[in-house]
Amino acid sequence: MPKYVYDFIEGDRSRADLLGGKGANLAEMTRLGLPVPPGFTVTTDACRAFLATGAPPDGLYEEINAHLRQIEARLDRWLGDPADPLLLAVRSGGRYSMPGMMETILDIGLNDATVAGLAAHSGDERFAWDSYRRLIQMFGRTVHGVPAEEFEHELAAVRATAGPGGPSAEQLRDLVDTYKKIFARHVGHDFPQAPHEQLFLAVRAVFSSWHSERARVYRRQERIPDDLGTAVTVMAMVFGNLGPDSGTGVAFTRDPATGAPGVYGDYLTDAQGEDVVAGIRNTVPLTELERLDPASYHRLRQIMATLERHYRDLCDVEFTIERGRLWMLQTRVGKRTAAAAFVIAAQLAEEGLVTADEALTRVTGAQLAHLMFPAFDTAVAPAPLAVGVGASPGAAVGRVVFDSAAATTADGPVILVRPETNPDDLPGMIAAAGVLTSRGGKTSHAAVVARGMGRTCVCGADALRIDVERGEFTVGDRVVRAGELISIDGTSGRIWLGEVPAQPSPVARYLAGELRPEADPLVAAVHRLLAHADLVRRLGVRANADTPADARRARRLGATGIGLCRTEHMFLGERRALVERLILADRPAEVAAALDALLPLQRADFVELLAAMDGLPVTVRLLDPPLHEFLPPLAELTARVAVARARGEDPGRDATLLAAVRRTHEANPMLGLRGVRLGLLVPGLFAMQVRALAEAAAQRVRSGGDPRPEIMVPLVGDVRELAAVADEARRVLAEVDGAPEIPVGTMIETPRAALTAGEIAAEARFFSLGTNDLTQTTWAFSRDDVEGSFFPAYLARGIFPVSPFESLDVTGVGRLVRLAVAEGRATRPELTVGVCGEHGGDPDSIAFFAAAGLDYVSCSPYRVPVARLAAGRAAVESGTDTSDSR
Repeated sequence: MPKYVYDFIEGDRSRADLLGGKGANLAEMTRLGLPVPPGFTVTTDACRAFLATGAPPDGLYEEINAHLRQIEARLDRWLGDPADPLLLAVRSGGRYSMPGMMETILDIGLNDATVAGLAAHSGDERFAWDSYRRLIQMFGRTVHGVPAEEFEHELAAVRATAGPGGPSAEQLRDLVDTYKKIFARHVGHDFPQAPHEQLFLAVRAVFSSWHSERARVYRRQERIPDDLGTAVTVMAMVFGNLGPDSGTGVAFTRDPATGAPGVYGDYLTDAQGEDVVAGIRNTVPLTELERLDPASYHRLRQIMATLERHYRDLCDVEFTIERGRLWMLQTRVGKRTAAAAFVIAAQLAEEGLVTADEALTRVTGAQLAHLMFPAFDTAVAPAPLAVGVGASPGAAVGRVVFDSAAATTADGPVILVRPETNPDDLPGMIAAAGVLTSRGGKTSHAAVVARGMGRTCVCGADALRIDVERGEFTVGDRVVRAGELISIDGTSGRIWLGEVPAQPSPVARYLAGELRPEADPLVAAVHRLLAHADLVRRLGVRANADTPADARRARRLGATGIGLCRTEHMFLGERRALVERLILADRPAEVAAALDALLPLQRADFVELLAAMDGLPVTVRLLDPPLHEFLPPLAELTARVAVARARGEDPGRDATLLAAVRRTHEANPMLGLRGVRLGLLVPGLFAMQVRALAEAAAQRVRSGGDPRPEIMVPLVGDVRELAAVADEARRVLAEVDGAPEIPVGTMIETPRAALTAGEIAAEARFFSLGTNDLTQTTWAFSRDDVEGSFFPAYLARGIFPVSPFESLDVTGVGRLVRLAVAEGRATRPELTVGVCGEHGGDPDSIAFFAAAGLDYVSCSPYRVPVARLAAGRAAVESGTDTSDSR
């Protein structure tokens, strides 16, 4: 029979797939001899079996009972003992951290009899009844779906009439009676008095919470697979709500917002379990614990140092102090902001805890992209309206909304404002530009979730009096209503009315060459890790650039060439009229005249582009889009001609243009007369572009430059198409004196091109994978149509984990990529292969391209640093020999 339950002393952190992250780390801390309450873990295997059948697997409850008896024997306390009851905490714990998304139930084992035993043993009747009401509230909501607000309403009424020390034991006893009536009214039976029944129902409820809507939303956001299931940890309760010498807290071994070493975290005296994360009242800084309980504080610091050395990373811990005795309830590698990720990775490498390669794997391209965003220019900002706790850095501006539904349906950026967030607010947090709460600290639900998602967050702004029902908050006499514009700074915690001007981030300034690395710890960390990425990466990184300004920017950002220059962008604006002349020409002499007019303009463009990228490759794609894109829209011309004729006027040129548009109109232009077909059917068009490029290169050579142009033929589907264009190109190149050798290659952007890559490589010196069109043609998607129609439904239903235009479909399109690379190089072993679709800047796609054997990726200039970092990570994670990297 499978084993479904493991004692903490049986596991270790390597078994996170089976024991979940929480269970595996509790086992690891137990093995390290740290003060962990005794307990056991019900495995993810048991959860998956339960979710598949709706019933616990055979023998599960017997296994749980057997492990429970071991805890009872170890503590000499028994579940259900009316004199001195053992109470249990039941918590979820998936393979990957999902803070607050699933369920926890504390104080399992309390009932009408054991509450008296707890009161007598603790000497605190108020504590006992408070623990009982907590159990009924958690159990009712989690196991049976009793609305939380019914419990909260009654609790608020009791607190409103309580004295300075909070509700009395008598008030709490009455509240328990009220809670039991609420429970019975919603559930149809009384609150269960049997402790073992409570335990088994709690385990089932935690299993079921894996499929809660908020958990599903979080997994989609974080790309966590839906089929993993959650483990369940069961441990003996320890109590932080036993008076001023007790408490509970969350701590980080380094600052999760900035990465700075030190003591960071939150602490609440006389509080239990989830109180810190829930933000029920504002915490005190962890450093305050040194004054309140020096012995526990110094022991905690020792444990945190042990954990950081052991895990070789930032750790966060949850702990409880029960009457002066410290207990560790959880540890994990802590979530952190993008800035903290870079700083911590660089620090750990400097301290020798990790290698430079390992440090590189601790940061992501997405985090680097986040660090390039602008920040508020506080030098010109007005006085803030209020200041809270900067919990997740960033500059966010948006209109105020007070609930998740408003955030998800808003038109434009919003700031979600709540007293505190809970897991049900997750859709709104995803949709919002930033999150602002009046309660909670750096370890509250809002802070932890926002940091994980890269959202700007300010917590604990207790000057805000938030009225969700009225849709407003007040600060002093100032009322801020839903829809008003505010700005929040997740670093300083400042909150402003209106929009505060932004300024470039230090990382963006460094990448632009305006700031030296040593000027800022974050910049120094980015510099160090990017330099190592450049050292180890095998993939080159080029840029998609069509103008000299873009080329110069890309070069400053680290691009080693241009992988895609779209020449159609050179024919827009005032030059469109020259293309119109070409389209309207109906005699060879008129065609030649139009091309002669375009030639010097193209040549001048290429001269500047080659100068900006001197010494680096510049891949120029010949004209690709259908000609009708250079003409006015059909509907517009039809209307103009109709109006002119209705007035008795001669439509003139409009009529000529309309005839041309109708002549070139296609039902699906993406699959029509474009790309190589255009070059073959419009005589002299591609020849003009090739001549312009060759003459520009020759001019650069005469000026002492080192031009390295490449000619790319678009949308080839058959080798004979490429051969015809390549023959013409070679004839033109031979006519230009002083031009350097210019190779001719092609884009692989249709399935047929990928399937016949071996034949095409006989004519192509290089391949560039146009993954935008390759995705469209492989999926039969028109990107402009589908992204706004059914893609949201596909993403919501899990058919797509992410848009295939955002991250490459490695199963389908990726298979064509691998095939094109393999068959192309089988024909031409020295074949250079790159990618120039938008996937060239996506970190996940870059990892695939590296594994597929590509030579370079090309992306927009601003994504070049991201691609450099991702390419370095890919080399390290694939085990590539980094001693021969470029």
